Amino acid sequence: MLYIWPLLMLTACRNDVMVVPMEDIDTGGKTVMSEIVGMYLLNEGNMGSNKSSLDYLDLSASGSTVHYLRNIYSERNPTTVMMLGDVGNDCQIYGSRLWLVINCSNKVEVARAEDAVRIGKVDIPNCRYVAFKDGYAYVSSYVGSVYGVGSQETGDSSSPLGSVYKVDTLSLTKVDSCAVGYQPEEVVILDNQLFVANSGGYQGMTGQGYESTVSVVDLNTMQETDKIEVAPNLHRLRADKYGQLWVTSRGNYMDHKSSIYWLVKDATGRMTVGGHLNQPVSDLCIVGDSLYFYGSQWSEVTMTNTVTYGIINVRTHEIVSTSLSDAPEIGKIRMPYGIIVNPIHRDFYLMDAKNYVSSGELLHFLPDGTFDWKVKTGDIPAHAAFLKK
Repeated sequence: MLYIWPLLMLTACRNDVMVVPMEDIDTGGKTVMSEIVGMYLLNEGNMGSNKSSLDYLDLSASGSTVHYLRNIYSERNPTTVMMLGDVGNDCQIYGSRLWLVINCSNKVEVARAEDAVRIGKVDIPNCRYVAFKDGYAYVSSYVGSVYGVGSQETGDSSSPLGSVYKVDTLSLTKVDSCAVGYQPEEVVILDNQLFVANSGGYQGMTGQGYESTVSVVDLNTMQETDKIEVAPNLHRLRADKYGQLWVTSRGNYMDHKSSIYWLVKDATGRMTVGGHLNQPVSDLCIVGDSLYFYGSQWSEVTMTNTVTYGIINVRTHEIVSTSLSDAPEIGKIRMPYGIIVNPIHRDFYLMDAKNYVSSGELLHFLPDGTFDWKVKTGDIPAHAAFLKK
């Protein structure tokens, strides 16, 4: 470790900002020839710690070992003030650009997808998630200050409605916005409509009741045209190849349990609830007919957390597997916090946040669930995106 300290001292003198050096870790896993050449992993970092960081999994060298590059953003952008920022909330690639939604820093960082070198940023208050269509990014935002900070400290009824901001992906300028429900989370675009999962998280924490709707926004007018009643405290929202939407409800942590719903078009073309499964789903990834998930159900009554894994067939709406792997390593995951599945080979990755304040882990499993390797990440690994050739 002696050779690292001179580097730290030198980088600390540059603009008085300490740049933590990147780590190159050989996972021991083998790469497979594919159009997917890598994967970015955004670590959230504990709120208030300014420790969001970006890692990169190099899958480009066919037949060679897989390398994990830990903490690449600060190393490749050493002059960026406060590095990446506070609480990374979403990671997406659109075209040749990498989009990183940094929640508590009230910004969206945009970098070159090929090497994570910074292009610029978009200032958006309390931003959450992003979706893209026709050269525009649509970013969900709580609008008000982060809960527990500043004017939002009491979390009272003064909390404003959330919004979705429309951003030109080339100029990185905000061009429009639309008010939706309270504390909107994930967003999905189908045809020319934007669907937004509203949580009402601030209201729920103060006893005013969670939101329970999915907002529908017409992209031509950027106006909310409908609200679909689903369940309290919505979070994840994804589309499958059949044009269905899958939305998760976190419930109220008391008598209303976490579950997952699917939305379908009725005879008039309006999206409506098609049904639900009494299965907690905290995060998911859809590949073909398979919805891979893990669910973490917290009970305020028993003060315990129950974790489950499985696969749902999106065509039949049935849980076809109650396990992702029989490997003992999956049982050692302390707090699953993210999942992503390779859309070509169907090997998959699980992210373990551990204790939330120290390094997490990324675990790789083969398509049949066989454990392959694991590696240390930044704090709270949670969001990932594959990079294609």
